[in-house]
Amino acid sequence: MSKVELFVPGRLCLMGEHSDWAGMYKSTNSAIVPGEAIVTGVEQGIYAIVEKAEDFSIDSELEIYHGSSFSCIMDPEKLRETASAGGFFSYVAGVASYVCENYKVGGVHITITKMTLPIKSGLSSSAAICVLVARAFNILYKLRLNTMGEMQIAFIGEQRTPSRCGRLDQACAYGVNPVRMIFEGTEISVKPLKISAPMHFVVADLKASKDTIKILADLNKCFPFAQTDLERTVQEALGNDNKSFIEAARKCIEDGDVEAYGHLMTQYQENFDKKIAPACPQELKAPVLHSVLNNEIIHQYIHGAKGVGSQGDGTVQFLAKDEQCQQDLIEYLKNELEMPAFALTLRPKKAVSKAIIPVAGFGTRMFPATKAIKKDFLPILDVDGLYKPVLLIMFEELVDAGIEKICLVIGEDEKQIYDDFFAPVSSTVYEKLPEDKKAEEDRIRDIKSRITYVTQSERKGFGHAVYLCKEFTADEPVLLLLGDYIYHSREERNCARQMIDAYERIGKTMVSIHSIDADKVVHYGVMHGYCEDKDQTTLKIDKMVEKPTMEFAQDYLGVKTRGEDKYYAVFGQYILTKEVFDDLGYNIRNNVFENGEIQLTTALDSVREKHGLYGYAVNGVSYDVGIPGEYYETSIRYGQKEI
Repeated sequence: MSKVELFVPGRLCLMGEHSDWAGMYKSTNSAIVPGEAIVTGVEQGIYAIVEKAEDFSIDSELEIYHGSSFSCIMDPEKLRETASAGGFFSYVAGVASYVCENYKVGGVHITITKMTLPIKSGLSSSAAICVLVARAFNILYKLRLNTMGEMQIAFIGEQRTPSRCGRLDQACAYGVNPVRMIFEGTEISVKPLKISAPMHFVVADLKASKDTIKILADLNKCFPFAQTDLERTVQEALGNDNKSFIEAARKCIEDGDVEAYGHLMTQYQENFDKKIAPACPQELKAPVLHSVLNNEIIHQYIHGAKGVGSQGDGTVQFLAKDEQCQQDLIEYLKNELEMPAFALTLRPKKAVSKAIIPVAGFGTRMFPATKAIKKDFLPILDVDGLYKPVLLIMFEELVDAGIEKICLVIGEDEKQIYDDFFAPVSSTVYEKLPEDKKAEEDRIRDIKSRITYVTQSERKGFGHAVYLCKEFTADEPVLLLLGDYIYHSREERNCARQMIDAYERIGKTMVSIHSIDADKVVHYGVMHGYCEDKDQTTLKIDKMVEKPTMEFAQDYLGVKTRGEDKYYAVFGQYILTKEVFDDLGYNIRNNVFENGEIQLTTALDSVREKHGLYGYAVNGVSYDVGIPGEYYETSIRYGQKEI
């Protein structure tokens, strides 16, 4: 890995300002209510190219940096001196100093290639650059940090500067996706939120001034133990009041009640002005902010509005009624009030409604049975007592999971085989069928309406077969099933639905995984990473190794889960995003073959490096139907649902 391109967005605190540092005081005063905030990354951010180097350095040709640069040997004391001195480069030096102290790494050279994030606008450009530095070290030196780990390093690095910002700043590590953050003493938890309806925000620079250091100093005087009525009121506002607002905001976001969320923004600002602003009246009186909030012309475009960051006359956020109002408001702010403004639109993640099943293989391992019948039509006794082709069991899993369109990758001259299967039985035969089999025939007819065919005329590998479905996907996320497995779930949701739900939480390319014994790793592609959730079902993957030795796996691939090492292999289901198809296309155009074929794994590993790849531990069992011995076992066990 020589050079890596990175992008880290700024962040916007939608609601819950100041609660991050306030919640940290719970370590001193147990009566303090944990802080909560809803934070999102924004579309604006910092772009950079990072590479290994002997020293730590950062430079840019962008006008915003005026040709300035920073370079220092990888010495923690010298880096820390720069951090404590202040200035923009103090942030990168602070992060580098911590990494240098705690990890065996060399240097990093960072070239900032593009900057779309306004500086000192409440969107935390400082946090973005801190996360970027932490991520650069993590990727280049394989530190195996999950997102929370990168956040922690970025936070400590920023704390080494005079800034002393709060914990919510580093939410930009999670990308452009709203998260609910909870701050309880030194503990922090992050929960992604599901957006159910588009939210059209406008963020504007008030072109005034505020003293963030004074605001934080005055409000911190109210903690950890309140001595006056004012101090008790501030703690109440940042404690129980804030908690109620955040829960109401979460419900509005996940229910898609955009108008109610806008009204909540206005109520939050009113509560802030009433209970918190008196603790720092010089700064929080904020005449420019309030003149904008009370502007009647603006009101016709919005559901609600509030201040941003530490509040004061820095930045304001509005929730526009719709996309047109969003654009009209931006024009008004720029042209009439001379306030730079930009749009932030949070949209529901595209639901996974499409699936792919490649079935163009020859089925040589099941020969000579496959001389008479295609492998995917081999029969299995299902739990409902009906003998079904393997492919029909897969179809039914997909339909029950909410999939609307299914693409079959088939070989040349094979379409007739599938047309024959989907052709309706004669009316005479239909009338003779028992009711349960009539219902199954009706279901087959419904499934037929969902099917699209893609023909693989050249066998160039699994990745090539998947790429043939690019037009079918229309750049939407798609569920991929392997043709050699069927599944049973251990819970009410089937395995495919579990994967779809996980994707809707994470929004990244996903691989289903399951734990295997150490002595079986030689037969599988094994994933390593770090758990991103308390349930330890979601793994941020940092390494993929095909059929490792048991010794290598024990040394490098064990995942600590509840105190023990687990080894994770592919379960057989994937959710692929546009980035995967982009990489597959690049590999095909440039003849990037592995073992003579275009491999899906090669593209997944590239996506892992550039965009992030997640594993989800499905609560279920997979059954192999592609190997004679395994098919025999499946045919005995599957209908009994022995899980």
